[in-house]
Amino acid sequence: MFRILLVIMLVTILGSAFVVQAKEVPFTQEDRDRLIRLEVTMKEFKESVDKRFEQVDKRFEQIEKRFDQIITFMWMIVGIFTAITASTIGFAIWDRRSMIRPFESRVKELEEGKIDKVISSLRALAETDTKVAEVLRRYNLL
Repeated sequence: MFRILLVIMLVTILGSAFVVQAKEVPFTQEDRDRLIRLEVTMKEFKESVDKRFEQVDKRFEQIEKRFDQIITFMWMIVGIFTAITASTIGFAIWDRRSMIRPFESRVKELEEGKIDKVISSLRALAETDTKVAEVLRRYNLL
């Protein structure tokens, strides 16, 4: 009985294997046309993507040029500001020196002329007056 069952199973499996054969599906004209349309569409899509990338690259180049112009302009502004600041400081120093020179000459004139005469006259007065001599000693002028 086991053998009969085995033979029936083998016949069923082998029979179905011979019956179920893969059919070759022919490549039709419609399939070929569809592939051609797909290739044309993909080619157009690739070209449009390439054009967009070129446009984006051009825009980036324009932005980079603009940034270079802005940086150059900023350096110009920094240079101008530095020049103005340096000239203002130079003018202030020159102005102070030119204002101080007349005062220095007056002070020297006073020291050399009138103050020396006043101190010498007070020393002469201190020889006779003790109060004046005491004041001159206190200030180390005697």
